[in-house]
Amino acid sequence: MAALKAKLVAGLFARLHWRSPIVRWFSDQAIPQSLWKLGQLNHVAIAVPDLEKATALYRDVLQARVSEVLPLPDHGVYTVFVELGNTKLELLHPLGEKSPITGFLQKNKAGGMHHICLEVDNISNAIEELKRKKIRVLSDKPQIGAHGKPVVFLHPKDCDGVLVELEEA
Repeated sequence: MAALKAKLVAGLFARLHWRSPIVRWFSDQAIPQSLWKLGQLNHVAIAVPDLEKATALYRDVLQARVSEVLPLPDHGVYTVFVELGNTKLELLHPLGEKSPITGFLQKNKAGGMHHICLEVDNISNAIEELKRKKIRVLSDKPQIGAHGKPVVFLHPKDCDGVLVELEEA
């Protein structure tokens, strides 16, 4: 019974995320088809007060593969990625006086989870549809993120208190 229920839910989910703009009927309601698709979790970002110490924890103590420090002046951060197989952690540290991470660390002295990053297959279509659904996007247009791909952030007040980054896959 549980397997059948899982198949039905998976089938419904697949229909809701169909790439075609065709409208499908479910019961007596039309379900508009999305022009973009939500993908996998790309990373969880953690703001850290001491980047060297945090990098050493993941590299030396937990034996994870970590990247070199990557400065992102347009975003006001230094970043280090920790490879976890199916996803990554992104360690964030302030770069410059106007870094958004500075304010976060002033409120959270020990650091902590800053945002999650989800992949989308078409960031422009995602932004357009989310704005229609009254989800605030924190920049007028996508910026290039740490992976060299377009990214935007969604307002945490519209996302259950979580700062969400969308990255085009």
